[in-house]
Amino acid sequence: MSDRRSGVLVTGASRGIGRATAVAFAERGFRVAVHYSSRRDDAEETLAQLAGDGHAVIGGDLADAGTARALVAEAVDRLGAVDVLVNNAAVAPTAANRHRIGETSWDTWTDAWRSMLDVNLLGAVNVTRAVAQHLIDRGAPGSIVNVGSRGAFRGEPDHPAYGASKAALHAFGQSAAIALAPHRISVTSVAPGFIATERQEAKLAGAEGDAVRDQSPFGRVGTPEEIAAAIVHLASPGAVWSSGTVLDLNGASYLR
Repeated sequence: MSDRRSGVLVTGASRGIGRATAVAFAERGFRVAVHYSSRRDDAEETLAQLAGDGHAVIGGDLADAGTARALVAEAVDRLGAVDVLVNNAAVAPTAANRHRIGETSWDTWTDAWRSMLDVNLLGAVNVTRAVAQHLIDRGAPGSIVNVGSRGAFRGEPDHPAYGASKAALHAFGQSAAIALAPHRISVTSVAPGFIATERQEAKLAGAEGDAVRDQSPFGRVGTPEEIAAAIVHLASPGAVWSSGTVLDLNGASYLR
């Protein structure tokens, strides 16, 4: 991939899909800003895996709008420019933030909704706004790729705030695709199914592992590298006509 889009900001790049995406862009000659919220050591490990030079590690809590804006400015300063944004950072579903209706306390319910919407939706919205303005001010083309979820379509009964935040992210991406097309900025989203990240190792190795793998007719789960490959493609100039799309990446485990 050889073009002017040389700077990439990947949010939530300390592990999993974010790390694989950062690695994939670096392998293609891009300079990458590796964002993290709290896992600085993991972000440094991502940095160590990147080919080439000119990369940077930047930290910040995307739940804070001012911080979201500031980290984009830092990425621009460290890389020289940001031409591609990957909105990957998210508060992911865990046993600790489970909030099924009728089975959790009011405080657990409201805390889960606030934390997931603040990062998964509003954090991505604010970073997108800042990167888009940077591109518009430069008169430069660019690409924004949102990492959504299969859960936006099939539902997340144990983590409804997660499913809702990802559905809203998909919808926001389509609105932004229309608004930013005149500026030569494409906006797309991917909707991964179950992915074999570090966070899921215990579940896949345990009693639930076979049932999770059997969700797909391939008899396995996806890999972070497979998601990263799709993201890199959607961010490329050759995929600009895909702007507005939401790409399912779930191994035919959920069809719509």
